[in-house]
Amino acid sequence: MRYSVAMSDRVLYESSNGGIWSLARHPASSTPVVKHQPNAGSGGRISYIEIGKFLRASANGPEHQALLNLIGALIPD
Repeated sequence: MRYSVAMSDRVLYESSNGGIWSLARHPASSTPVVKHQPNAGSGGRISYIEIGKFLRASANGPEHQALLNLIGALIPD
């Protein structure tokens, strides 16, 4: 099952098993967050993670590196 990503979301990483991590705004507060859409086999329940918390928690995964690369691309050389 493939989930839809809102047009305002910026996809950071799609795993081979179908999980999607994107930079988005929390629907209740409009604050920037990392939105995780796990695949159906993992329950498929969308979660919203504060960006700092996301980067502090096991920040070795490709989804973490993708966010760090995006942030790095915003900083001029």
